[in-house]
Amino acid sequence: MIPEPERYVGALAEISRAITSDLYLEDILKLIVIVTAETMNSKICSLMLLDQETGELRIRATQSISEEYLKKPPLKPDEGIAGIVAQRNRPMAVRDVQNEPLYLYKEVAKHENLRSLLSVPLSIKSRVIGVINCYTNRPHEFSQEEIDLLTTVANQAAIAIENTELLVRAKVIQEELETRKKVERAKDILMKTLKVDGDEAYKRMRKRSMDVRKSMREVAEAIILADMEEG
Repeated sequence: MIPEPERYVGALAEISRAITSDLYLEDILKLIVIVTAETMNSKICSLMLLDQETGELRIRATQSISEEYLKKPPLKPDEGIAGIVAQRNRPMAVRDVQNEPLYLYKEVAKHENLRSLLSVPLSIKSRVIGVINCYTNRPHEFSQEEIDLLTTVANQAAIAIENTELLVRAKVIQEELETRKKVERAKDILMKTLKVDGDEAYKRMRKRSMDVRKSMREVAEAIILADMEEG
């Protein structure tokens, strides 16, 4: 099952391109599990992320079309193999999940003919954000090369996730700043044209927003546009 050097390098290169692309996070995660499954010759490859609100591990991407596998409930950080990997922040290999006491979904494993599992944490500076899992359909002893490969993939995936989340947060912050600027400008316009104070101008904008079911930004933009046209 050890991947050939060419496939190893090709897989990492493809994942690296995804990280620096304009793909959405869901697309990046999907590409990562598809490439990893092909490189590792996996029956199923899945990527689970920690939910920041509940602290649970949830499946966010897999190349599998198995509905039963996709319906697996989330795990707490100390539950099951993936939960233990997330809690301890180190890889764990299981030769046969169907006979492993710590593995929680034996019925799913039997139905999907899943045998061996290699689970590796996704971590950024010792902070675990998720886990990536690779299953085989026959008992298998994972080599150090395979563990190293999946660890490298996990590290790259963690970078992709972190970069995407930072970009999203930066975009949200930028949009919030732009909205505030426009609301303040529109409020100044109303204060001058209606001869009211700032609180009253803001209240009128808020009421208008609720009446027409538009965001404050849209109301502000309409006020600014109307003022420009009049000017």
